[in-house]
Amino acid sequence: MAASVYDLLLLAGLLMLVGFVVVVARAGEAVPAGAWWFQLLVLGVTAIFYAGFWSRGGQTLGMRSWRLQVVMANGAPPTFAISLLRFAGALLSVAALGLGLLWMLVDRERRGWHDLLSGTRVILLPKKPGWFARLRS
Repeated sequence: MAASVYDLLLLAGLLMLVGFVVVVARAGEAVPAGAWWFQLLVLGVTAIFYAGFWSRGGQTLGMRSWRLQVVMANGAPPTFAISLLRFAGALLSVAALGLGLLWMLVDRERRGWHDLLSGTRVILLPKKPGWFARLRS
């Protein structure tokens, strides 16, 4: 949960930048409420944000802070296509009133619907030795 909060803060900043660029491109004119193209843009940027991080090492910045990593069955990070599928599954998990996320509480391997759909799982990485321990060795 804490990793998600970290990621949402970074994503919010990115989406504010996208919004700024859109307003500048529209010569200062606001985007009409409910504009489908803007909603699609926000969804696309969000999907690329998550899929890009997951496919390049299996970690978002928040996941890196909490030593979490998304991996496929073979232990490798997911491909970009698999990451997009995982993102779509996460949208379904949330759209079903969070049931897909709560599924982690009953799954033996703690996988949500998005993990089941994409064939991924989240693992906890071991702690790296601190700077003092590295200095001593």
